[in-house]
Amino acid sequence: MKSTPWRARLRYQFDKSMAAGPIALIGWLAVISLVVIVIAGLVLAVTGIAPDGSEHMSFVEGAWESLMRTMDAGTMGGDIGWPFRGVSLVVTISGIFVFSALIGVLSSGLEEKLDDLRKGRSHVLEHDHTIIFNWSPSIFDVISELVIANASRRRPRIVIMAAKDKVEMEDELAAKISDLKNTRIICRSGDPTDLYDINIVNPQTSRSIIVLSPEGDHADSEVIKTVLALVNDPARRAAPYQIAAEIRDAKNAEVAEIVGGKELQLVLADDLISRIVAHSSRQAGLSGVYSELLDFDGCEIYTIDQPELAGKSFGAAVMMYETSTLIGFCDLEGKVQLNPPANRIFLPGERAIIIAEDDAAIKSGTAEMRVDRDIIVAPVARQTKPESTLMLGWNRRGPMIAHELSRYVAAGSTLTVAADTPELEEEVRDLALATGNMRVSCKVTDTSSRTELDALDIPSFDHVLVLGYSDHMAAQPADTRTLVTLLQLRKIAEKAGRHIGIVSEMIDVRNRELAAVTRADDFVVSNKLVSLMLAQASENAQMAAIFSELLDEDGSEIYMRPVTDYVAINRPATFYTVCLAALRRGEVAIG
Repeated sequence: MKSTPWRARLRYQFDKSMAAGPIALIGWLAVISLVVIVIAGLVLAVTGIAPDGSEHMSFVEGAWESLMRTMDAGTMGGDIGWPFRGVSLVVTISGIFVFSALIGVLSSGLEEKLDDLRKGRSHVLEHDHTIIFNWSPSIFDVISELVIANASRRRPRIVIMAAKDKVEMEDELAAKISDLKNTRIICRSGDPTDLYDINIVNPQTSRSIIVLSPEGDHADSEVIKTVLALVNDPARRAAPYQIAAEIRDAKNAEVAEIVGGKELQLVLADDLISRIVAHSSRQAGLSGVYSELLDFDGCEIYTIDQPELAGKSFGAAVMMYETSTLIGFCDLEGKVQLNPPANRIFLPGERAIIIAEDDAAIKSGTAEMRVDRDIIVAPVARQTKPESTLMLGWNRRGPMIAHELSRYVAAGSTLTVAADTPELEEEVRDLALATGNMRVSCKVTDTSSRTELDALDIPSFDHVLVLGYSDHMAAQPADTRTLVTLLQLRKIAEKAGRHIGIVSEMIDVRNRELAAVTRADDFVVSNKLVSLMLAQASENAQMAAIFSELLDEDGSEIYMRPVTDYVAINRPATFYTVCLAALRRGEVAIG
């Protein structure tokens, strides 16, 4: 085989270096400078050329003189003797060429690096950081909650990657989140479903990962692809990731769980909102309880090791906490159990599930309990009766809310759906209910019209639900129409001279304060609740399982009851007394 000439090989290596970037080019320039200096030093040492009146130079002296002239062209100005000047001139011209090229390479490399930084394509070097993939309206609430959670941490970092311009992301965050406290946010542009782009944000050293549902028709597919890329990366870390991902359609949940395995917590956005709306419609103010549990600014749910509980019964353990509330445990297999039997014994290694203002406030003790057993009242059976519910407005969560309501209401209950969306009658006719306890009817109605609302005889209903038209309108117009409906309902209630129990779904949290003037009993803010849940799930690996239990008919649910159902109020009572009264009924009092 014919050998490649040395000049061609050298040209090939140089071309490769040109493609390799500034570092390789600087290396080549250093090699050229070294060759010139060595050759000049050898020429001076061998020929004996030296400045007039100077002694013969050694190789080292000759190389040093050449180096000085390579680095500074002005050095040869004091040279004496034409032979030495000739060698110095060649060395100096070579130095001018090398250093001019070096300046050009550095300038080009710096410009390229700054361009990468501007575009958000440089690699993140952080560790123990929280990563957020994708961009959606929920991101501002998620970050706001993480900022509160990070207040006690040292140098907390949040890294965002989305298919969006880096500068645009930074401008939006600066405009909508006024105080980041000690948290620093780093934005990167890229495709969250691409393995190379994902590695830019350094998931291998991350603390937790949140995958938001992006805006678009194939949001769930993109979320699943991102999770797939994370957990199946050949270069991924050995330790499991803590991933919280938002899925819109419950039908895609099974695929997502197969992909993510035990590393993934799914937040089923529509399912979560639908269940909370349904529960809140029957217990005014309940959404405030859920918001309190999900909000880092109030009391949160912690899953924490409590070795001192080993060998104690659940009932005894509940009474050991004064500034927090024990509500269940996470067994050795990681399964969540809320409100277990009072005689269930804690095993070594099981973690307690506790509601507390902060994990530092969780302290068990054996202090004397101030319980007044004399004021504990006997349970009174409550007779269930049929309920009539009116649902004003319609969106994709309507069928899920109807299904959830049918699981709880007594036989003979009714649900009336009034809205003016396309194909409403067909969708209501095809509703799948959990039981036969509830009959559903449909009326095509303009829910912003006072005349059409009056025709519904709204005061005759036990509960009124107002849903946003989020499937057919953008967030702001949908909330505006909801506000108009709520104002009309307020006028109807004032004219009837009676209170109407109203629970309304809002899409944008910014409209929550505007809606307060309508005097509705409760507001369920869709985006806000999903954001809170994602933020909590990124901090607590059992949070999704805990809320699944709280919102499941077969699990332990939250109920709001009059305190007089538990204790007499003719004299002061401690919360210990309320806790004991609840335990006797197989319940846990949480607030």
